Amino acid sequence: PICDIEVPERLSSSYEQLRNYHLVERCVHVPAREGSEEEILLVHSLEHLEVAKSTQTMNEEELKRVSENYDAFFFHPSTYRCARLAVGATLQLVDAVMLGRVCNGMALVRPPGHHSQRNAANGFCLFNNVAIAAEYAKLKYGLRRILIVDWDVHHGQGTQYIFEEDPSVLYFSWHRYEHQEFWPSLKESDYDAVGLGKGKGFNINLPWNKVEMGNSDYLAAFFHVLLPMAFEFDPELVLVSSGYDSGIGDPEGQMNATPEVFAHLTHFLMQLANGKLCVILEGGYHLKSLGESVCMTVKTLLGDPVPQITGEMAPCLSAVESIQNVRAAHKPYWKWLAYEGRFFSFKQMLLINGFIQKLKIIKINNMERFLELHMKNILFPVPPIKTATTSSEGSEHFLPEHVQLVKEMDKTEIKALVSGFYADLVKEEKALLSLGSMFVILDKILKKEVCNGIAASPTTALSAAVALRHSVRFGFQRSVSCFLGQSKAFLESPFCFVLYLGIWGFIFVLTNLLLLKDAEGNDFFSAVLGFILPVAYSYQPNLTVIAIGPNRSLGINGISLLVALLQGLAESRIFAVIEDTEKSLMQSVAKALVGASTPPFGIYVPPTQEKVNKLKALRDQFQQEWKMLQCSGKLSDFI
Repeated sequence: PICDIEVPERLSSSYEQLRNYHLVERCVHVPAREGSEEEILLVHSLEHLEVAKSTQTMNEEELKRVSENYDAFFFHPSTYRCARLAVGATLQLVDAVMLGRVCNGMALVRPPGHHSQRNAANGFCLFNNVAIAAEYAKLKYGLRRILIVDWDVHHGQGTQYIFEEDPSVLYFSWHRYEHQEFWPSLKESDYDAVGLGKGKGFNINLPWNKVEMGNSDYLAAFFHVLLPMAFEFDPELVLVSSGYDSGIGDPEGQMNATPEVFAHLTHFLMQLANGKLCVILEGGYHLKSLGESVCMTVKTLLGDPVPQITGEMAPCLSAVESIQNVRAAHKPYWKWLAYEGRFFSFKQMLLINGFIQKLKIIKINNMERFLELHMKNILFPVPPIKTATTSSEGSEHFLPEHVQLVKEMDKTEIKALVSGFYADLVKEEKALLSLGSMFVILDKILKKEVCNGIAASPTTALSAAVALRHSVRFGFQRSVSCFLGQSKAFLESPFCFVLYLGIWGFIFVLTNLLLLKDAEGNDFFSAVLGFILPVAYSYQPNLTVIAIGPNRSLGINGISLLVALLQGLAESRIFAVIEDTEKSLMQSVAKALVGASTPPFGIYVPPTQEKVNKLKALRDQFQQEWKMLQCSGKLSDFI
């Protein structure tokens, strides 16, 4: 009875849902093959391989006896061949990605693999597909840094054991743990298992000690643990042990994360390793939840706009505790944590203060019906054009081929529009005429004719100010605006219903002006991941405006990565306005907007203690209003 949930319909129903969303025909089909014995032996022992081979000719009683040697594993005469196909399909995907035949991909395979150990089957897993893929990629392509992200609800202890002494593989797993009460119930699944020997710091366990974890808990784990470590690690390939039993409705996980969260997680991972991302199916036992989550992952891999995340953006206290514990355990091993202050024991503080936070329990009687309605609510027609800009002299030669060129607005129209609504902002004729590109692109975004757009302007601050006012007229009353550079005009512009995040040079949060001087590349990840994204996700905007002005200190690669990361917001609805002299920047941002892989950021340099302290002060000031900041602030603010 224990394996009633591990059924062939897990693949067939997921594939059928991909067909229903018309995603199958948009993908390149990579043929499966059987993994060779030599490939399996990259990870597993010869003894384990021989036992598995011998089961092909066993009768039912013999199969039962050999299965009893393992924890939660059950042989069938076809298991060995199916497991070899799962290995081979995974390696085929790795080859396709590494050779540039595809940008990324997903392998729908059974049986799963992440519990399988060098010499033992375990937890429905015979061969460790993802671990074999990592060793294969290191051997065949000479890779030195591979990131494995395991978002299955069970701990992939097999993968941990295989790589716990290996600094070339960074393994991250979140999993239902409940203080060692949940299977596989291992001490080494806790946060303090950081790796062994040279592998210390390269094994990251984030244990969930409560059920009902939701979207905000998963995002907080990415913002405050995984992404900073991943960007510092700078992987050459990302492999995902993609178990969807961490999604809502699953009988194993009992979590509340809805399918669209996997689109956001996938979107973040696509910004690593020059986009080389292989997603390999592990668990997932509620067929409707599994199918929708698979589709959300594949849609994102294909470059579709990311749906708006749902639910309250506030991680629960149990999640905050786990995240803080992981950060404390890994402080000795990571540069980005070097200047973090003393980490407090949540357990002690909660006992002293008698503080109790109850998790919000979602009780849904008909999960199938809930998911059907939920997906109808969050999905939206994808605009026919991904990225648009106005044509300028030579633009067709330096912009990516997928950028749609449109004609600027007529001067008479511009004057009429400005005089009617924006005369208080636009005082000069030259400035007025420069808005033609901005208006035509922004209108197409607001009318949802294009997903995003980019405009060149000699007055970026003014264009951004008018764009924000214009979007409010269209009913887009929750906007995030990022201004990179320094401009008195931008600072003095009056707006409403806008959350400002002008990162380099100035940070705005609603009506409060906060100054962050001399921000440089080494502040990027701490500022963006530790403050900007948590606040922006808490705010849940319906439009993002990015203005890049003069005297900016962030380089082109950093700006492109910022643009790419911000596409997780507002259904990927972004309007970027850039100084008209910045041709190289225009090209790089346009590539990020059309979905090209972001260029490498460069060698990670940690921020100075002074910069860390400034960001801490910002988090401390705003975490009561923006709850996603709470995973990295002062404990006293939780009590």
